[in-house]
Amino acid sequence: MKNDISLIEGKRLCLCENREYTRNMASLEKAVEDGAVLEGIATVCSEDMSLYVSLGDVTGIIPKNEVAYSSTEAYVKDIAVITRVGKAVCFKVMGVDEDENGNKSALLSRRQAQLDCYRNYISELLPGDIIPCRITHMEHFGAFCDIGCGIVSLMPIDAISVSRISHPSDRFSLGQNIKCVVKSIDYDTGRVYLTHRELLGTWQENADKFTQGQTVKGVVRSIEDYGVFVELAPNLAGLAEYTDSVKVGECVSVFIKSIIPEKMKIKLVIINTYTDAEPDREMEYYMPKGDHISCWRYSPAVCSKVIETVFD
Repeated sequence: MKNDISLIEGKRLCLCENREYTRNMASLEKAVEDGAVLEGIATVCSEDMSLYVSLGDVTGIIPKNEVAYSSTEAYVKDIAVITRVGKAVCFKVMGVDEDENGNKSALLSRRQAQLDCYRNYISELLPGDIIPCRITHMEHFGAFCDIGCGIVSLMPIDAISVSRISHPSDRFSLGQNIKCVVKSIDYDTGRVYLTHRELLGTWQENADKFTQGQTVKGVVRSIEDYGVFVELAPNLAGLAEYTDSVKVGECVSVFIKSIIPEKMKIKLVIINTYTDAEPDREMEYYMPKGDHISCWRYSPAVCSKVIETVFD
């Protein structure tokens, strides 16, 4: 089996190799020899906090202390086990157990699969590396992402986009597959922090999609005393005059009065609102050549204000 240790949890379920390894006890014993990382669906959390995994006719069991790897915590929290029920879990087959009645079950370890992922993939990442991930959980301060084998990293809310949002759910949905950039790495704890806005285009790249005199759709992101910020794209917002007739999160149509690269500003006039419209969550990525960014400058060259991210 060609094991891609970096795969996000759930990606292996549909692979032919995964189905072949999990079809019976003999093939699971072969997985022990090959050290394969596999996946199945966790169906039950038992009284002793063990996870039972559906493997066809074979019962797979992940003991509580084998459910997750952590470089900073000595034990696995109950919530980390309970929340896996009904979801795909990666694992390595550690052996086969047989009870007094001759019934066999496969002993599994998600912790070992994650440890392999950390040692052979995550520990080699560098700030600026572009990697795939999946949104697993969202809080007001940021989005948590699976970056491989169920290992979760945080993307702070201010790193999601240049356009300000009040909650990550304004930009993402649970289970959404996205691209992200390694923002920083805490080498003492092994934690990886992510950023996303560097893949959504510079001010100029976004502004080039619009023309003065157009009327276009936008989303109200912030209402201040001096005006209303309307998002035209995830990395581009313009300012309209203050009005109390709109709400944050509401979709609006706006007239573009002017586009000013020197001041990195777009002046707008709010024309109408769309109370039943949902903002588009599909994002256009501006991918550099290769899978690494050394430095990203958001602001135009003609603008004296510099907004940039330096990774190297």
